[in-house]
Amino acid sequence: MRQPEEMPVTTELYWLTLTALMTALFWVPYVLDRIAATGLGGTLAGAAPESGKLADWAQRAIRAHGNAIENLAIFAPIVLTAHVLGISNAATRTAVVVYFFARLAHYAVYAAGIPVARTLAFTAGWLAQIAIIASILRWI
Repeated sequence: MRQPEEMPVTTELYWLTLTALMTALFWVPYVLDRIAATGLGGTLAGAAPESGKLADWAQRAIRAHGNAIENLAIFAPIVLTAHVLGISNAATRTAVVVYFFARLAHYAVYAAGIPVARTLAFTAGWLAQIAIIASILRWI
């Protein structure tokens, strides 16, 4: 039986995968806080994160995680669209790296409660998305 040819992992797909992994792990810190606040039994029993027992940073981390998921729903399709169309250039390669670190920074500063930095990190991620879209639409 013939093996399918291996498709090389592009820079864009590599950073998309890292971004998905990072987003998938964002729950860990606030669940650890939930364990500390409600005990392992309470956490396993499904203690509500809105119970007021969580630290303020953990409540913000929950919201940051939700925001990361919402933005991944935009980021992933545009990276995959660029890949399917064979679009890979300096703008797309830079944008995926910027997006990753912008989202990491956004999570950290959101959880830490630093509003201006949070807005700047969010904007950097948004601009990275726009750069990829502009490449797809051949605007850059």
